[in-house]
Amino acid sequence: RGVTDIPKEKLEPRANGTLCLNGMSWLPCYGDLRSVIMHESRKSKYSIHTGSKKMYQDMKKLYWWPNMKADIATYISKCLTCAKVKVEHQRPSGLLVQPTIPEWKWDNIMMDFIIKLPKSSQSFDTIWVIVNRLAKSAHFLPIRKNDPLDMEYLFQSSVIMMGGSHQIFGNHFRKLWVAPYEALYGQKCRSPVCAAKVGEAQLTGPKMIQETTEKIVLIKQSIQAAQDRQKSYADLKRKPIEFEVWDRVMLKVSPWKGVVRFGKRGKLNPRYVGPFMVLAKVGNVAYRLELPQELSRVHHTFHVYNLKKCYADEPLAMPLEGIHVVDKLQFMEEPIEIIECEIKRLKRSRIPLVKVRWNSRRGPEFN
Repeated sequence: RGVTDIPKEKLEPRANGTLCLNGMSWLPCYGDLRSVIMHESRKSKYSIHTGSKKMYQDMKKLYWWPNMKADIATYISKCLTCAKVKVEHQRPSGLLVQPTIPEWKWDNIMMDFIIKLPKSSQSFDTIWVIVNRLAKSAHFLPIRKNDPLDMEYLFQSSVIMMGGSHQIFGNHFRKLWVAPYEALYGQKCRSPVCAAKVGEAQLTGPKMIQETTEKIVLIKQSIQAAQDRQKSYADLKRKPIEFEVWDRVMLKVSPWKGVVRFGKRGKLNPRYVGPFMVLAKVGNVAYRLELPQELSRVHHTFHVYNLKKCYADEPLAMPLEGIHVVDKLQFMEEPIEIIECEIKRLKRSRIPLVKVRWNSRRGPEFN
């Protein structure tokens, strides 16, 4: 990379000893001169954090060097401020991973609770929904909100006594091609008008087991086909991504509900915090991070959707010492004093406005 990359007759000398190309200053690969120019054009007090295209369009009017556009893109990818604040218009990370198919009925279940219902005559105010993941049959059990012992007894009597285990998973319904009753009991549901006639052949034990096994195989094949179809559709809008142990990644904070993001509002809210170190890979699409003591109440395992690789070498710009996590896993910042008060006068109303200073170790925070 240098003068040998372009014809010598295209470079024109100036009075100050520099070379120019079509009116643009040519910067040789000498020391960190190019990095200094990019730093001044992006991080000085008279500039803003633009994207790579805008920065290249502005700089090429004054400077030029070989592979200038690629160098600017690499430089911007290492900006920690942009990595935290700017939104990414990219496909979500992580391919769809489907849960394993149960081997038998009631081996795996999923459950949910319908709460805050009016109390019944027996003081039941909650419905416990237990669904067999293989046959898709559901049990609706009335319970009370604060009865853990009764819940354990109901679980044993309704699931384990029916020949199932207590492995619990959550999953979406899929088409079985048979009715849930038929998948669960091995025969079609009969109403009183379809009662068995005299002399009709009845299923014996071995024959019933054989037919049930055949139906289970058919159900598993149908679930597998549905999973493959769902994965093919979902992966079209996702991108695969993997991290290595000891990689530095940024953690997304926007999925946390009710979060107060460091006293900032609107587009200035940091979308990511970090960087943090990757300690281990958990499963296919999750990673365990090394979180600081300030985030000890936050679970340390995250899906790759909430992570992105950090290329910045500069130190952490937003110290985590100023972050406080309450019991509901929300970040808190407390007001210190009221700086200014005024009343906004409308035609028929008056709106009081207050300017408050918040506690922050990064400097004064007002809103």
